[in-house]
Amino acid sequence: MAKARTDLMQGTLELLILKTLASHPMHGYGIAQRIHEAVDDLLKIEDGSLYPALYRMEERGWITSEWGSSENNRRAKFYKLTKAGRKQLAGERANWERVSRAVARILQTA
Repeated sequence: MAKARTDLMQGTLELLILKTLASHPMHGYGIAQRIHEAVDDLLKIEDGSLYPALYRMEERGWITSEWGSSENNRRAKFYKLTKAGRKQLAGERANWERVSRAVARILQTA
């Protein structure tokens, strides 16, 4: 049976990217793959959403990037979380937990 794929709510992609980069720098394709693996492909992340999000996050100072070689020796841009990005991750995570609890309460009411 095929798994249903869900589009992300606005703002959620940035939280997932920040969390993914918290452990170590990665290139865009690697970020998308790591997220897909972590959620058993339940979320759909399109290149048309991922890369603009990475550019926005870099402009905001949450991540930095530098060119390097990927696992298969291709030129790739690697993204790394900044101090501001770690702070943003903490705030976004706390906000997500509050919103999740609120939505869960509403869904549990009769």
